Formats: sequence, structure tokens, C-alpha cells
Amino acid sequence: MTDRANSFLLFNSLYQPTAAFEELSKLDPAPLNIMFRYSIFLLLLPPVFSLIGASNFGWRLGAAEPLRLPIDVLLVVSIAYFCVLLFGLLSTTVISRWMASTYGASTSFGRHLALITIVGEPLAVASAAQLYPDVFINILILIPTVIWSMYLLYKGIPIALETPPERGILMASSLVGWLLVAIVSLLGLSVMLWTLGVGPLLGV
Repeated sequence: MTDRANSFLLFNSLYQPTAAFEELSKLDPAPLNIMFRYSIFLLLLPPVFSLIGASNFGWRLGAAEPLRLPIDVLLVVSIAYFCVLLFGLLSTTVISRWMASTYGASTSFGRHLALITIVGEPLAVASAAQLYPDVFINILILIPTVIWSMYLLYKGIPIALETPPERGILMASSLVGWLLVAIVSLLGLSVMLWTLGVGPLLGV
């Protein structure tokens, strides 16, 4: 990718998403270039912010006392957090590319990776709220951020992947469905593992 294209993806996609998507539609970026020059740094933000916030303030779950865990446990949780985010990015990119032929969209893996990265960028930036991990505050920030990311998904697919708007809406809705299923499955798996003793002991 050219430096000019990178500037759109790195700096302009938050406040000039249409221009970023139009620029992306002209490119066939290398997946590794996108991953190691852009995506990986966004994926690191939530775990790092969470680690800093939890180690300094503890997790605040309402009026109860903050939940504090040893730093070694927090490091393990943060690494697992990063791995989940990485899996989410790559799996969503693979699903998106798999859907592309059905909806007449571009099948460039690099373009799909760049698009999903741009869509997730507001969530990565808003994860700064985890520097003070209060559930109420984080939910207040998360809701409008998710709405903005969904807007970017619906806006970006027709432009960046060069598919008619009506097909782009259907493809975006299918991806949202996949993400909902993945989130619910992850929550269920987390509860199951915690029940089996895989996870920090909160009662200690």
C-alpha cells in the first residue's frame, strides 16, 4: 500500500469514512501489510487499557467493592483478551471473504481485512474507557461506539467491496448475524470454562 493510502486508513477513516472506503476500493492491499502496520496495534489497545485500568482501580461492578486481581492473573487475562480479539478479526475477515462471491463483492482478502479493521477502529479507540473499568461508564461509551461501527460496516461494504448497495446491506446484515452468534458462543464458552475452574478465583 502507498503512504497516501495508509494515511487514509490510519487517520481519516474515523472522520472521513467515505473517502477511506473509496480509497480502499482502488487497492488490493497485502494482508500482512495491513495486519502488522495497522490491525495489530488496534488489537493491542483494549488489552493494554484493560490491564492498566484493572491494575490501578480494579473492576467496578456497581456499588460493590472493586474487584482486584493479582498482576500475573491480569496479564493472563489480557493475553487471552488479545487472542480473542485476534481470532475475531481473522475469523470475521475469512467469513466476509467467503460471503463475497454470494453478494458479488470483491474477494481480495487484504481489502476485506482492511475493511474489518476500519469497522473495528472506533471500538479500539473507545476502549480507552477501560482505563477506568467501571461497568456503567463503559456501557455508556460502548453503545454509541457499536452503533458507529455498524454504520461503518453498512456504509463501507458497498463502496470498498464494490457491490450494489442492496447486496451490501444483505452482506453487512449477515456479518452482524455472525458476530452476534460468535459473541454469544464466546460468553457461553467462558461461563463453561469458569465453571470448570479455568479462570481466576474470585472468592479468594
